[in-house]
Amino acid sequence: MADLIRSSRSQIESNVWQPDVTVASIVVRDGALLMVEESVQGRHVLNQPAGHLEPHESILEAAVRETLEESGWDIEPTALVGMYQWQAPASENGGDGRHFLRVAIAARPLRHHPDRVLDAGIVQAQWMTPTQLQAQAERHRSPLVWRVVRDYLAGQRLPLSALVQMP
Repeated sequence: MADLIRSSRSQIESNVWQPDVTVASIVVRDGALLMVEESVQGRHVLNQPAGHLEPHESILEAAVRETLEESGWDIEPTALVGMYQWQAPASENGGDGRHFLRVAIAARPLRHHPDRVLDAGIVQAQWMTPTQLQAQAERHRSPLVWRVVRDYLAGQRLPLSALVQMP
């Protein structure tokens, strides 16, 4: 019986999905979106200010932190746009692509810190209209970039109270 329990536990543990949890901020000012241009594997790509959720950090804290680190902007989160599950394409060495769970947060800009040094890999932060962003679809870091913007533009908003961090 003990062998059966160990075998079942091992099977369950080997099938655990552990995605990279990321947050992305959808910041809009005068109809333009705050975007970051970043260098990834030798390419300059476009993304929302986004990054990984850190241990002991709430989703909203992560959104505020990542936006400041990548763009130099303080923000105020206003709504949850959505949660997006995506698997990156398999790598060139034949390995499985990484799995991501992105939490997209709508926010309003509060204050810019133009002299702030941005995160490594960030080329610049810039404001782009949705039309400008869509015209550069081949430069989007992933399909998540436009999908989140599309949902935001369609009015998709959930209350921030939908995000609960347990003590």
